[in-house]
Amino acid sequence: MTTAAASPHLAVPPTSGDRVRQVVVLIGSLVAAGAAAYGAGAFGGTAVEQTAGGALSATATPVAPDNPAFRIWSVIYLGLFAFAVYQVLPRHAATPRLRATAWWVLASMVLNAAWIGVVQAGWLVASVVVIAALLAVLAVLVVRLVRSVPDGAAQAVVLDGTVGLYTGWVSVATLANVAAVLADAGVGGLGLGATGWGVVVVALAAALSVAWAAFAGRRRGVALGIALAMSWGLAWVAVGRFAGPLEDTTVAWAAAAASAVALTAGLVAVLRRRSA
Repeated sequence: MTTAAASPHLAVPPTSGDRVRQVVVLIGSLVAAGAAAYGAGAFGGTAVEQTAGGALSATATPVAPDNPAFRIWSVIYLGLFAFAVYQVLPRHAATPRLRATAWWVLASMVLNAAWIGVVQAGWLVASVVVIAALLAVLAVLVVRLVRSVPDGAAQAVVLDGTVGLYTGWVSVATLANVAAVLADAGVGGLGLGATGWGVVVVALAAALSVAWAAFAGRRRGVALGIALAMSWGLAWVAVGRFAGPLEDTTVAWAAAAASAVALTAGLVAVLRRRSA
């Protein structure tokens, strides 16, 4: 009785649908991760920055993160793999929080693999549609995680933390993707010029990071994950603009400030919730 009271989901027997979900999410996650890795240049695939005429390279637009920024994918994929293993454990079959999120996690991975496939095909406009859908799926995940309580520290790390990092990085990547498509279409400098629009984009990223922090602050793993990933991405935008083929110190300083805002917003939101 004591165990059931401490963990209510343990009193609910798993259904056949739960077992199917566990296996499909595990296998699907591995397949999607492998496809994404190949599409990103591993195992002999073509790196994303070399596709679509280099439209998504680190020097394509003033808001493109420098190449080292993309190492965050190793951390995200490690977290997704840890989640896939975590959710397939028999004792987690009937966990309500996993029932509400596992399929969405898999959908996000499928969309990420689809984005890479679309980019490899050179369909830049379609890539915006796919990455917007990916961000929407991650937003659903964030909402569901914020509205429920983690079942322990392990879940807070492998689910909340991973989704937070994933969401923060894709938030920055979405803005960079839109900028790349506009630049490729020859309309990236409308009105304000490339530098002006670069500052606008990083300012939008900073504003988005504040909005995420305000919403997700009560779930520390989610809020800190988003803050760290957005700060990381924006910092590498700054690094890429301070030096290199596409030097632009105006955008660089704006990106550095936006990076600081993203990190500070996440930390403040979490600390305020803890002290409340």
